[in-house]
Amino acid sequence: MARNASALVNWSQYLPLRMVAGLIQCFSPEQNLRTAASVGSMFWHWNPRRRQRAIDNIRLSFPEWDTERVEQVGRSSFEYMFQLAMVDAIMMGRLITPDTWPDTLKLRNVERVLERLVAGQPLLMLTGHCGNWELLGYGMSVIGYPLTAIARPLDNPLINDWVLRIREAHGLRVLTKWGATPELQRSIESGQHLGFLADQNAGDQGVFVPFFGRLASSYKSIALLAMRYELPIVCAQARRIGQQFKYEFVYSDIIDPSDWQDAEDPMYTITARYTRALEMLIRQAPDQYLWLHRRWKSRPKHEREGRPIPEALVEKLRNLPWMTDDELQRVVEHSNQASKGMA
Repeated sequence: MARNASALVNWSQYLPLRMVAGLIQCFSPEQNLRTAASVGSMFWHWNPRRRQRAIDNIRLSFPEWDTERVEQVGRSSFEYMFQLAMVDAIMMGRLITPDTWPDTLKLRNVERVLERLVAGQPLLMLTGHCGNWELLGYGMSVIGYPLTAIARPLDNPLINDWVLRIREAHGLRVLTKWGATPELQRSIESGQHLGFLADQNAGDQGVFVPFFGRLASSYKSIALLAMRYELPIVCAQARRIGQQFKYEFVYSDIIDPSDWQDAEDPMYTITARYTRALEMLIRQAPDQYLWLHRRWKSRPKHEREGRPIPEALVEKLRNLPWMTDDELQRVVEHSNQASKGMA
């Protein structure tokens, strides 16, 4: 729940932010993107703890990369993060409308997704902290296919209300995580599409699936929701095109109910597959991923207890249709090394 701060604190944060937002509107998006990238670059140099976290995550995710490329992608991801916060979040409400969206949003090979949207069948649209995750739901709603999205409320209620007005200006509906289940059920039953950020750490009790060669904790709720209502899952991204205020909508996978009906463990299979699909999106534009995100913070029970990966989990991984011997070996070796470090 949002923290209870004094009205003075809330207004002292809100008013300067609105002043900065007004100032940003005086310049072109490209100028603002360059300015935001410079701020992100300074943050990269002046925050060694977060810089090192990003470097470690990238190095473990791309072990074949040299140090120069790791640091270049890390710095670019910091620049991109500030571009999202300082430019995209503020300007998208003014620049992307039902009349102007074709100037900014490009639909790239998304015919299969559009077929499902046009048919009116409810679906789950998943993305991660890659590309512009705020714009994906907003943009789909502007185009004419509104989503109901789940989001954590911001701590400052004044800022939260302002951001919500921008997000919900053209049909997007945002639900807070707290007590959202009944609303989600009503949304599905009325034929609405749902949007989720699906790459968040789910804690020690989450389901651990491969993500860039390491086990990562993921929430069970997305798979369970898809199974209960037999909803197709679309893994998509709004990706920036160059250093400009233009984006392309792309997707990496569509998971239909028929794909998991014969699976021995459908919940695990669904979670592992959409996590793999998000990894595919990130690999196409790694500089647009939030690498300082603590995606691998929680560890499976066997690692916490200093034990090797259980054979039952190895077999579950081996049975994933796309799993190769090399990928399996990488996951197992990393998990066993992590277990030794905990022993």
